[in-house]
Amino acid sequence: MEYVYASLLIHQAGKEVTEDNLKKVLEAAGIQADDVRVKATVAALKNINIDEVLKNATAVAAAPAAVAPQPKVEEAAKPAEKKEEPKEEEKEEEEAAEGLGALFG
Repeated sequence: MEYVYASLLIHQAGKEVTEDNLKKVLEAAGIQADDVRVKATVAALKNINIDEVLKNATAVAAAPAAVAPQPKVEEAAKPAEKKEEPKEEEKEEEEAAEGLGALFG
C-alpha cells in the first residue's frame, strides 16, 4: 500500500512516477524499497490516468454517503438489543409448573 501512497504523492507533486522517484519517496519515509515491487508499481501505473481515477473514485465514494442516511451518534453508540434468555431460576420454575399441570390435568 505504501507504494501506491508514494505514487500518489509523486503525482500530486507534479512529478512523473518513475522507479527512481518512487524509491526516493519510499526511502525518505523510512521504507526499504523492494526493486521488484517498485518496477511492478511503475509498470502498473504507466498507462493509467491517475487524475481520472481519482476523480472517479471520489464520485463513487461520495455516492453511497448521499444515498444511505448515516445513523445518529447516539444510535450508533447503543449496543444492539439482545433477546434475553430466561434465567436459570425461571426455567426451573416453568419446568416445575409443567410437571404439576400433568398431575391435575
